[in-house]
Amino acid sequence: MKVGLFGINMNFLAQPQWAVKVTQHAEGLGFESVWTGEHVVLPDPREAPSPAEPDTPMVHPPAMLAHLAAVTRTIRFGTGITLIAQRNPVVLAKEIGSLDVLSNGRLLFGIGAGYLHQEFAALGVDFASRGARTDEYIDAMRALWNEPQPSFAGNFVQFDKIQAQPRPVQNGGPPVIVGGASPAALRRAVTHGNGWYGFALDVATTGKVLEQLELAKARYERPAHLGELEISVTPPKPPNKAMQDDYAALGVQRLIPMLGFYQEDNILSSLDNLAAELL
Repeated sequence: MKVGLFGINMNFLAQPQWAVKVTQHAEGLGFESVWTGEHVVLPDPREAPSPAEPDTPMVHPPAMLAHLAAVTRTIRFGTGITLIAQRNPVVLAKEIGSLDVLSNGRLLFGIGAGYLHQEFAALGVDFASRGARTDEYIDAMRALWNEPQPSFAGNFVQFDKIQAQPRPVQNGGPPVIVGGASPAALRRAVTHGNGWYGFALDVATTGKVLEQLELAKARYERPAHLGELEISVTPPKPPNKAMQDDYAALGVQRLIPMLGFYQEDNILSSLDNLAAELL
């Protein structure tokens, strides 16, 4: 099983010296990837459904991952997740394509529709259309990454007679890993994703969601070029070997524990212990 680490751009890891230290240490231990969290803004004062206090530091994922790519060689980088409905997809395609180039093809592009309505309001993006925008933006970005003469005519984005160079290093662009457990997210994973990502799901809940994912596979046509749907999960507590085996038995192929369980004074030794347990 691949093992990543979630939260490389958050809390004390928003300090670049700590993010570099932890990522290089993780690379040396054999962890497959590090993953960012993302919210452009958080409501102040905190109110539902915000996941964090308003003063929680989160460095913008592409900026942090480009910084980390420059000081590493093999570890991969995941966005967990990028809320693409909040973005201009033409600009985002350039941003993510550039990050794939700078990391020499080490990017995993985790995406989601989003749920924090206060954030959408601050960005001036319609909350109700976020799902439709997400589906369309994936297609538009892939057109920019792959078509010899990119063009797209959708409800939210249209372009023609343009180029956005350089193209991503990875053939087809970075793998799109769809986050979320809603019926819409599971449908999107089947029809648009190279992978699916469940966040803060225990073994029992993961099993139930994967049953629903199998139903979605039977209901919706999956384009052949997307290949096998890779399954990634972040557990809600630090995992041990027995828990890892339980996830693996369900078909989980990547486990992404949270770095937020560890503090500045014990994170490196905690990663040593986690590597000994899981790797």
